[in-house]
Amino acid sequence: MQISVSSTLTVYHDGQFWVGIIEHVEDGKLGVARIVFGAEPSDEEILQFVVSRWEKLAFFGDEEPAKPKLARNPKRRMRDAAKALKHPAMSTKAQQALADQRGASKQGAAHERSLKRAEKAQSRFEQRKEKRKQKHRGH
Repeated sequence: MQISVSSTLTVYHDGQFWVGIIEHVEDGKLGVARIVFGAEPSDEEILQFVVSRWEKLAFFGDEEPAKPKLARNPKRRMRDAAKALKHPAMSTKAQQALADQRGASKQGAAHERSLKRAEKAQSRFEQRKEKRKQKHRGH
């Protein structure tokens, strides 16, 4: 069984910060992670990031990536590479995976808040019940 793994790190400036988008394809599944570098990273800083923090990245999404067509002609490959450099840094699939990730974390946080609110209401109810009981006893 052969496992296919491919990773791409794209660093770009989003107007305020330098951001890295990592697209990781493993066995036909697309995973995306976003890293904010802040100031413009040097080649050494990017290499240090890849060496030290790459394994700790959490890739999200499980979309099937589009199969790229292999151009046989070297001139075609050069044209395709030049065209890829003109396009935006982040692919639409990467953007969608990041949006899904934000939505999932937002939903999880909302669920946690809801549980905390219900727990707080239950404890207030228990306190009122205990207070009524104490008053009934004449204390």
